[in-house]
Amino acid sequence: MMMKDMVIIFHIKRGDSMGKYYLIGIKGSGMSSLAVILNDLGHQVIGYDDDSKPKYTEELLKLKNIPIHYNNEYQLTDETVIYSPAFKLDHPELKRSQELGLNILIYNKMLGELTKIFSTTAICGCHGKTTTTALLAQTINHLSDFPKTNYLIGDGTGYANPDNKNLVIEACEYQRHFLDYYPENTIITNIELDHVDYYHDLDDIVSAYQSFVNQTKDLVIACGDDENIRKLSFKQKVIFYGFNDNNNVIAKNINLTETGSTFDCYINNEFIHSFELKIFGKHMILNALAVISLLIEKNVNPDEIATAINLFQGAKRRFTVHNFDKIITINDYAHHHTEIKVTIESARQKYPDKEIVAIYLPNTFSRTKDFYHEEAAALNLADKVYIMDIKADRESQIDYPDISSDLILNELNNGEKISLNEVEKLLIHKNSVMIFMSCTSIYQILEKYEYLLKNKSN
Repeated sequence: MMMKDMVIIFHIKRGDSMGKYYLIGIKGSGMSSLAVILNDLGHQVIGYDDDSKPKYTEELLKLKNIPIHYNNEYQLTDETVIYSPAFKLDHPELKRSQELGLNILIYNKMLGELTKIFSTTAICGCHGKTTTTALLAQTINHLSDFPKTNYLIGDGTGYANPDNKNLVIEACEYQRHFLDYYPENTIITNIELDHVDYYHDLDDIVSAYQSFVNQTKDLVIACGDDENIRKLSFKQKVIFYGFNDNNNVIAKNINLTETGSTFDCYINNEFIHSFELKIFGKHMILNALAVISLLIEKNVNPDEIATAINLFQGAKRRFTVHNFDKIITINDYAHHHTEIKVTIESARQKYPDKEIVAIYLPNTFSRTKDFYHEEAAALNLADKVYIMDIKADRESQIDYPDISSDLILNELNNGEKISLNEVEKLLIHKNSVMIFMSCTSIYQILEKYEYLLKNKSN
């Protein structure tokens, strides 16, 4: 039976016409955020997931009392079914939904419906979109004289109030999903080749961003230091930000310290304000410039922006720090070589006197095949590297017989393999920053390591 890609039959903006939604793959980082938004708007939300293990994305779901099922025990009746792109159409829950004749939409189509009924700002880019989305949403909602906003962040965080007219979303380029979104404003943080299991080459991914720019209604805020962004053409107003002098909004007099970063912001060569961040790395200054550029264009007072932006502590699973006396653990979503590089550099900024140790779980055979040289070079910025076997939920080793994490290992200056059952290896490090990096289940070895740290004899 064909899937039904139908317009939502409920008034999803307001709870006065309550709908019922069954979210398949609800623990996904975007799906869990969407579930919370629908719940906040007054609808009944029920979840399904294959994975019953605890996951960080469950925090808000539990807080909102959204039930999660792990088998077909929930009796479907007249729900609209929303499914994660990670689920294939032959999944038993999707087949059951089809057989019952229910309305079925993929996640990005549903989010696209939300972008049509709110004044939407979309944040896209191969890196930094989660942090920038979280930074923009939090900053807006700390402003005293600016309309509050709903938001969907790709770290499992969502929020909505039916009275809000604005929506801030993270817009992912994977399989061109963001082309289902119709924002008034778009922020582009960068463009690099990624998702090589889908995109043919750099030109292909640039063309996807061009298409997304074309359906942005009013304003584009773009990192002008990025040469691939400069390839795009814009029919609407565009504001470029960055460190280079050819941008409209520029950060100067940058100071990176163990407590964060400070910089002066200039717009069209005119000093606007000094800003202080409690987050680390020059890439975070770029993320902040994107937010500043948008809000100043919307006539927000720079004093207010500076106060609000300084409150930001970071997004979930983005440089999340735990302290165990002389050992620091950092949990980060980094899975692309550019992200690995800036994460290690940020750790050195914050902890200049400690050994930097990277524990890396590569994601997908295709990414490893295309980028293992670059990943190894980025990991070599650490003093020591532990690398795990590749995790590839949507790919098969049979299709990549010669691809393994050994390709990365063989190019490391000081690296070795590690598995979930060998976490004790890490206890040799005594005054170190232990950076756990991956977009997949790196939290499993992190949790085992932190358990050992908490329970080791003194």
